[in-house]
Amino acid sequence: MNAGIIAVTSEGPGMESMVDSRFGRAAGFVVVDLATEQTSYVDNGGSQSMAQGAGIQAAENVARAGAGVVLSGFVGPKAFQALSAAGIQVVQNVENMTVGQAVDKYKRGELSTSDAPNAPAGGNKG
Repeated sequence: MNAGIIAVTSEGPGMESMVDSRFGRAAGFVVVDLATEQTSYVDNGGSQSMAQGAGIQAAENVARAGAGVVLSGFVGPKAFQALSAAGIQVVQNVENMTVGQAVDKYKRGELSTSDAPNAPAGGNKG
């Protein structure tokens, strides 16, 4: 995985889209190459309809995109474990901002990686 490529849970396909606070059931991921500033979008719609396993499916989508870091609001234990197993760092509690704002904060070193999930299993924030 490449720490220079980050995936941000997003409600839409662009840098101006709002960060989706949910990881597993996020609408999609804006994937940003920090070296080139190029972006791409990974649709996560298939995971939204899953009764269970959405976080693991989303983690696989992020890994396939080549991301080394994920920025999201809430990440459950199974998704966190799947991301960690793939060597992907997780940054949580990123919400109420645009994807572009989240990327800028990450680049400035204002966001730190997490060593444990911050949401219960099942995607409920409690």
